[in-house]
Amino acid sequence: MSLVSQIILNADNELRYPTIGELQSISNYLKTGEIRICISIKIRNKEKEIIQQASKSIFQIHPEYIAPGGNAEGSRKRSLCLRDYGWYLRLVTYGVLTGDKNSIEKIGLIGVREMYSSLGVPIIGMIDAINCLKEATIKTLQEDEVVIIEPYFNFIIQGMS
Repeated sequence: MSLVSQIILNADNELRYPTIGELQSISNYLKTGEIRICISIKIRNKEKEIIQQASKSIFQIHPEYIAPGGNAEGSRKRSLCLRDYGWYLRLVTYGVLTGDKNSIEKIGLIGVREMYSSLGVPIIGMIDAINCLKEATIKTLQEDEVVIIEPYFNFIIQGMS
């Protein structure tokens, strides 16, 4: 749900008009609409490059993951990890486009710790992986875009912690 939709629903549930603060939030969101779309396009166009850089970084931090017996040993397991990176990258763009973290929480964070634990994937490794994904993404963006996208990565990292 978008920031605008959420504000309207909240006001309607409370039988009131949006507050000055809520209207200012909508105004700020609308002012950054073009930048949000550009961020999404850049990430979509550079997804493969971002994921390659992030995977290179995570396996430098945790070489044991690609060693025999590691969670990303062999091409099959490694491709599953990279698939997850793409999924998290898409989640971040959904948040950027909607201006809201609820979609990230509903789609990607509820039950994530339990899921990775049941698969034997170390949570610290996933947190490090999202940090690597964040850093690789930031390298492809301009400063004003980084300010917009960074909170969504941080939200995922906090949700996993």
